Amino acid sequence: MSFQGEQHPGVQAPTAESHGFRLNHTMLRIKDPERALAFYTRVFGMRVLRRLDFEEMQFSLYFLARPEAGEQIPEASDERTAWTFDQRGVLELTHNWGTETQDDFAYHDGNADPQGFGHICFSVPDLAAAEAWFDANEVEFVKRADQGKMKDVVFVKDADGYWIEVVEAARMAGKGD
Repeated sequence: MSFQGEQHPGVQAPTAESHGFRLNHTMLRIKDPERALAFYTRVFGMRVLRRLDFEEMQFSLYFLARPEAGEQIPEASDERTAWTFDQRGVLELTHNWGTETQDDFAYHDGNADPQGFGHICFSVPDLAAAEAWFDANEVEFVKRADQGKMKDVVFVKDADGYWIEVVEAARMAGKGD
């Protein structure tokens, strides 16, 4: 029998109606798309799959991911849009036009009071090499792997101050109960 998920109070069995549902993307609001895109494409190696502009509402959506090597991504815009919304692990960056020119404008990162949203997470093949890469690219650290009570977990900030957890999957074995 295959793994069916851990059981905890409140967990319910999936229904037939939810068959095929999957998490597609997480959205972060960004002040300056040029800075945010430079960060995610350079530091984390993501690719922009699709940009959608909504002129009447004055905002743009940028969908980023790390496609697997050799993965076939449609060239035609409409096909690529549909393909993008069928993926897992997509990051949507939402830019409300004009925020990039407002010096005192910033989004709440969710970690300052009042707390709410916490972070997104990337797994990397080598945590020490990732830390060195972040240092070389002047990425701001919240916490390094050897700091705090939770060792082997890194937190950095993106261009808008959102926290990004960075882990090496093999180092996570044995954490918690």
